[in-house]
Amino acid sequence: MAILAVLGVVTAGVLWWIFSGDDRLRVTAYFGRAVGVYVGSDVQVLGVRVGTVDSVTPRGDRVEVVFTVDPAVQVAQDTAAVVVAPSVVSDRYVQLTDLARGGPRLADGAVIPQSRTATPVELDELYASLDTLVSALGPDGANSNGALSELLDTGAANLRGNGAAINESVRNFAEAARTLSGSSKDLFATVDELAEFTGMLAGNDRQIAEVNAQLDQVWRTLAADRDELSTALNTLGGALGDIQAFIRDNRELIKSNVDKLARTTQQLVDHRASLAEALDVAPLAVTNAYQAFDPDSGSLQGRSNLLEYMTEDDPPLPVPIVGGAR
Repeated sequence: MAILAVLGVVTAGVLWWIFSGDDRLRVTAYFGRAVGVYVGSDVQVLGVRVGTVDSVTPRGDRVEVVFTVDPAVQVAQDTAAVVVAPSVVSDRYVQLTDLARGGPRLADGAVIPQSRTATPVELDELYASLDTLVSALGPDGANSNGALSELLDTGAANLRGNGAAINESVRNFAEAARTLSGSSKDLFATVDELAEFTGMLAGNDRQIAEVNAQLDQVWRTLAADRDELSTALNTLGGALGDIQAFIRDNRELIKSNVDKLARTTQQLVDHRASLAEALDVAPLAVTNAYQAFDPDSGSLQGRSNLLEYMTEDDPPLPVPIVGGAR
């Protein structure tokens, strides 16, 4: 019985140790400061309390905050931690920003570095910033010579009486924004094409630089000869004026000549085959005439085949006797 009693006590102790153990995730986060964060402060995800702060300990120029999180909450492994102040006087809490959503989850013993933490701006810091701004714009700062006052007066004078125009401008801007929103695909396509165009320009930077250098040289040349260029343009303008006056004064004669030229051109078109044949034969005829000229006698020499000109009724030609044979 004593042995059974001892075994029962040991078993109960083991079971109590197992089921009473803390299975919550323990996480350490480092903040630049932790004003308003205490032991027992809430740890929330999406506004829902999922844990509590266990300790807040200064560590040099940063603050170490250790808290526990319910393991059933799927917090992302690379989540950030933010100290949130619901109001000016209420206690603050630690907000975990990212959920796992099927990705790696926050593990027990995880550490969130200071680069992934943030704290709200303190009220006294806000007051100090406003005081600095007001001092910079005050009589000892930008308005020491009344420049800011003059700027405000000038702006008020310019805006006075232009309320309707400003309202119309804002309405037109809103309409333009709606138009751009409705044409977002075309706008993005235009931007893509501009990106391709600029990429092409970037890829041909050397050639573009050479073209720019050549254009610069051309403009330098034109600038150096601008007097001559101006004179030439003035002369060209006068010549064009003279031509215009000539055409105006001789319009009927020009029309008549153009009509005759049209008829001549039509004749050439109608006999283009004959012209083509003449152009083909003319070089051969000139060559033959050149070769038929005898410079010693100063005459043209040639031969012809008389048989080509004889008919069947013509008598036969006499055959010369050579060496006793006829």
